[in-house]
Amino acid sequence: MEGKNQSQDWDLVIKGHTSLFDVKFKDVWNYRDLLLLFVKRDFVSFYKQTILGPLWFFIQPIFTTLVFTFVFGNLAGISTDGLPHQLFYLSGITAWNYFSDCLTKTSTVFKDNANIFGKVYFPRLIMPLSIVVSNLVRFGVQLLLLILMMTYYWFFPVANADFHVTSGLFLFPVLILLMALLGLGMGLIITAVTTKYKDLTFLVTFGVQLLMYATTVIYPLSAAPVAYKKYIELNPMTGIIEAFRYAFLGKGEFTAWSLGYSTLVTFVILFFGIIIFNKTEKNFVDTI
Repeated sequence: MEGKNQSQDWDLVIKGHTSLFDVKFKDVWNYRDLLLLFVKRDFVSFYKQTILGPLWFFIQPIFTTLVFTFVFGNLAGISTDGLPHQLFYLSGITAWNYFSDCLTKTSTVFKDNANIFGKVYFPRLIMPLSIVVSNLVRFGVQLLLLILMMTYYWFFPVANADFHVTSGLFLFPVLILLMALLGLGMGLIITAVTTKYKDLTFLVTFGVQLLMYATTVIYPLSAAPVAYKKYIELNPMTGIIEAFRYAFLGKGEFTAWSLGYSTLVTFVILFFGIIIFNKTEKNFVDTI
């Protein structure tokens, strides 16, 4: 009987103590159906009790664009690199919203799902990955809004304003991936830290808003003061947003160096995020 048990093949073996670098990517792939289920849950649960439902995908960027146009374009008179104000701000908002949504929602994944994590086993990385994927729906809708606005200005151009789609559009899938992975990596680090230091959760939303002003969302990199430009370039989202604008609108300080720097920083943050998350998820139920 003992020999039979030893020779028996198991479909799944759960170990309490594993290596820090044992991320179990194979388990994540095997649970891909669960990932899709979480994506559907996130989408349905967030909008099922709202009157306008998915229309909020359009309303939020439209109102934000109008406010930015009035405050930063009309009152402050900040340059938009010769682009129509609405196109300039909406392009930055579209890219920034996807990154910030991935970051803020991932940063509370332990706290928001403690009841599930404490009852049943599944690769914990499934949950933050589902957030990144579900946010693609909102990003797609806002991207459609950007394309519609580009079409409008193509047929009804504004004096002294010019834009055009460039060959950088081929980098579009890479830019989406970088935004997703950067938000995921930073969110994983924050959610791991906040399991022990819960006060930090109150700083996340505020911190993300401040980070936006250190990114070229409301101003082009060319208009940044020389004294601060090098610090703005250190923000990995700056290179991504500049490349995004260059691809769709033909304006922006896009270089291979800036995108390469953003890529390097993204993967470094993602690496440490996964390692820290993997270490924390083993015993976070005891500290949450």
